[in-house]
Amino acid sequence: MNKKEWLQIIEVVAGFALLQGAVGILHEFTGWLGWGLIERIGFLDGHEVYGSVALIVFAFAVFAAVEAQRKN
Repeated sequence: MNKKEWLQIIEVVAGFALLQGAVGILHEFTGWLGWGLIERIGFLDGHEVYGSVALIVFAFAVFAAVEAQRKN
């Protein structure tokens, strides 16, 4: 696999993290979409919002890193 393919795979993983973070926040504030992974992680009980925000921040950081690698 070349560099371009790896960067695409990493972007897909970051997109999944962004989606899970958004679903976690939506579920905590509205009760909708209870299929996210954050509420299934046991040690995050009571701290799901923080975990969701951390996933969103992680996803944006990964997107920025991928974009920086593409410019090299």
